[in-house]
Amino acid sequence: MIGRPVLRAFKRYLPKSFFGRSVLIIIMPLLLVQLVSAWIFYDRHWTTITRRLAAAVASEISLIISLKNAADTPLGAERMIDSAHGLGMTFIFRKGEVLRDVAPVSGGGILNATLANAMRSAVRRPFEIDTWSHDRLVRLKVQISDGVMEISVPRKRLFSSTTYIFIMWTVGTSIVLFGVAAVFMRNQVRPIQRLAAAVDSFGKGRTVPGFRASGATEIRLAAQAFERMQQRIQNAFTQRTEMLAGISHDLRTPLTRMKLQLELFDESEEVEALKADVREMEVMVDEYLAFARGEGGEDVVEADIGEIVRAIAVGVDTGGGGIETSFDGDLRMLVRPNALRRCLTNLVENALTHARNIRISVRNRRTQIECVVEDDGDGIPADRREDVFKPFYRLDVSRNPETGGAGLGLSIARDIARGHGGDVTLDDSPMGGLRATVRIPF
Repeated sequence: MIGRPVLRAFKRYLPKSFFGRSVLIIIMPLLLVQLVSAWIFYDRHWTTITRRLAAAVASEISLIISLKNAADTPLGAERMIDSAHGLGMTFIFRKGEVLRDVAPVSGGGILNATLANAMRSAVRRPFEIDTWSHDRLVRLKVQISDGVMEISVPRKRLFSSTTYIFIMWTVGTSIVLFGVAAVFMRNQVRPIQRLAAAVDSFGKGRTVPGFRASGATEIRLAAQAFERMQQRIQNAFTQRTEMLAGISHDLRTPLTRMKLQLELFDESEEVEALKADVREMEVMVDEYLAFARGEGGEDVVEADIGEIVRAIAVGVDTGGGGIETSFDGDLRMLVRPNALRRCLTNLVENALTHARNIRISVRNRRTQIECVVEDDGDGIPADRREDVFKPFYRLDVSRNPETGGAGLGLSIARDIARGHGGDVTLDDSPMGGLRATVRIPF
């Protein structure tokens, strides 16, 4: 039970992208190997070499002190000390001095501890170690019988150069391997990004020219499957358009004959009723064909949504009401202009059917353009707002042609918006009626 919250908290800090996670998968084993290698080197090699070098220095110091004490005369002792310079160390004898602090050496790092242990083992006299006051030397003071022997030891005698070589090699190879892995993973991720962009563009009703499968075998298979799917969908659109063109001709021809036949009859209530039925059938056929066609054959071009809305506001019959418009930001984007015009026109005409005053607002929301159509009508109950998007669904169960069309206006609007990758939603309006919001992503 405790592990799950910890795991969720840990996942929150993990990379979200495929590239980031792939690089992390490469880096983690690499770092683990380098840490294990460094620990083995430190524990087995560097510590052992340092211990041996410190033991050699301590033994030489012990030898020089023993030879100095064994000298018969002070002059012989001085000559013995001078001859010790050939060992690479400097010895200075200070007669009569006494070490102030002969407490056991503690702390100061691995060098202090290793050298102190070697001195205790080999010299067995009070001593002091100074590893910090000079960059290139380690200074020691050893208490002997008649004074203090001060020794300066080059640091290179206590360190192995392979330490720095190992560190440089480890860091260098890690950087090279990480760079190669990052370039390789970036090249593997690019085909996935191109495929995602192509799918997103196709989902918004835009063409994807020049797309080709690339990358690893699995990515190529996914890209080829997308190409086949795209071709099948385009073929289905073409076949549907051709079929609907035939249906339109077949339906309109008998309707036209019926209208001509009715014109030959004398005027009567029954004839006028039949003419009204024919007109209603024509409207229903037009709306049905528009809904089924979905404006799918139109090319995607850059258009100014503000200009489209202005043209709609000027062109529709307000029936004595008013239309207020407002615009904000750059409203140019890739759309199918005629289809989007039909979508917004349907929403505006639907509002004018049930209200006198409407307001159209168009805003650039950075990731999408938002078109809001509000009215002061009676609105639609919240529990029926999704139902009105169903084809041929009408709030007026009597289906009176005076109160609306065939029930396809909102269905066509949502179909067109979703064909652009967006949607149409309904909500309450501050004006008292209905608010229809169209969102089209860039």
